[in-house]
Amino acid sequence: MELQKILKPEAVKVLQGVSSKKRLFQQLAELAQSAYGLEPQRSVDALMERESLGPTGVGRGVALPHARLDGLDRVVGVFVRIEKAVDFDSVDRQPVDLVFALFAPQDSGVDHLKALALVSRTLRDSGVCSKLRANDAPATLHAILTEAPGQQAA
Repeated sequence: MELQKILKPEAVKVLQGVSSKKRLFQQLAELAQSAYGLEPQRSVDALMERESLGPTGVGRGVALPHARLDGLDRVVGVFVRIEKAVDFDSVDRQPVDLVFALFAPQDSGVDHLKALALVSRTLRDSGVCSKLRANDAPATLHAILTEAPGQQAA
C-alpha cells in the first residue's frame, strides 16, 4: 500500500478559519466529496461517530480521523493543513494543524489498518511534519506526503 494510491492531489488543501472539530469534519467531508464523490453528511456522521469512541488526535499537532462508509471500494484519504491550529482533544492536549482523514469500505478489515499505520508512520516523522507546516501549495503538500521516506506499508 502506498500513500499515492490513497491520496489524490485534489484531496489536499490548506484551510483557514476552522473554529472547531465539527467544522473541520465538515470541511474534510466537502473535500472528500469533491475528490471522491463521497456524500458529505454521511462522511461527517461517520467521522463524528468514530470520534465519540475516543479522540483521534495522536499528538504533536497531528490528527488521524477515520471512518468506515458503505459504497466505497477502497481506502481513500484527504489531507489538510490548518492555518490556525484547532483544539482536538489530542492525547498531548496540543491543538492540531495537520489532519489526514481516512475513509474505508465498511468491510475493509486489514486494508483500513494498513492505511492507518502507513499514515501514522509518515506523520510521526518530524521532518515530514516540518516540511508540511512550511508549505502552502496543495501540490507541494501532496508531494511531501507521497514521497516521504517510509511511506510504503508492508
